[in-house]
Amino acid sequence: MAHTTDYALAPSRPSETFSLVSILSVVAAIGSFYTGAFFGFVLAIGAILFGVLGLVLAISPARRGGMLSVIAIFAGVIGIIAAIFKLAGNVLG
Repeated sequence: MAHTTDYALAPSRPSETFSLVSILSVVAAIGSFYTGAFFGFVLAIGAILFGVLGLVLAISPARRGGMLSVIAIFAGVIGIIAAIFKLAGNVLG
């Protein structure tokens, strides 16, 4: 006797999606490198804040973006350092 499984009755998990804040954190981190000192600093701070929020949201099994948020946090820190160097270059040069 053949055994068949009715997959329509099996519970399905929703597909995992990236959270909006994890995507925004990466966009802000990348944008911080292409702007001046002030806006670069503001975007880098935004990347860090969105990254932390993205990490919190990534705890949910229906969300992805934990590693994306970690990368954005590191890029935000580098963006702050880059903004400081841009500001120093503008003041000294």
